[in-house]
Amino acid sequence: MGAPPDITPLVAIESHSMNLWLAVGVGGALGSMARHAVNMLVARRLTEAVGVSTAVVNLIGCIVIGALTGLIVGGHLRLGLAARSFVFVGVLGGFTTFSTFGLDTFTMIQEGRATAALANVLVQVVGGIAGLWLGVRAFH
Repeated sequence: MGAPPDITPLVAIESHSMNLWLAVGVGGALGSMARHAVNMLVARRLTEAVGVSTAVVNLIGCIVIGALTGLIVGGHLRLGLAARSFVFVGVLGGFTTFSTFGLDTFTMIQEGRATAALANVLVQVVGGIAGLWLGVRAFH
C-alpha cells in the first residue's frame, strides 16, 4: 500500500486561488459601487445623463488603467498577483470593462498588430451593438 500522496501543494494552490477569487470579488463590489456613485453624480448635474455617465466612467477607467500600466511597465509600481487581480480585474472590471478593452487594443497596437487591434474594435463595438439589438428583438 504506500504512503498517502502529499496534497500540501494542492491545498496551497486552492487556498491561493480562493484568495484571488476573494480579491476579485471585493474589488468588483468596490468598482461597481464607484461606478454607481459616478452615475448618480452625473445624473444630479445633468438632465440628460444617458451616455454621459457611461462616457465619464469609461474615460476615468481608461486613464486609471493607463496610469497604472505605465507605472508598472516603468518599474515604479510593483503589484503582486492578488493586488493586481484586485485592482485590474476587480475594481476596474467592476467600474468599467471598457478600460480593459482599451488596454488590450493599445497593447495590440504597441506589439505591431494593427489588424488585430482593428478587428478587436470592430468585433467588440459592432458585435456588442448587434448583440444588444438581437437580444432586444428576441425578447421584446
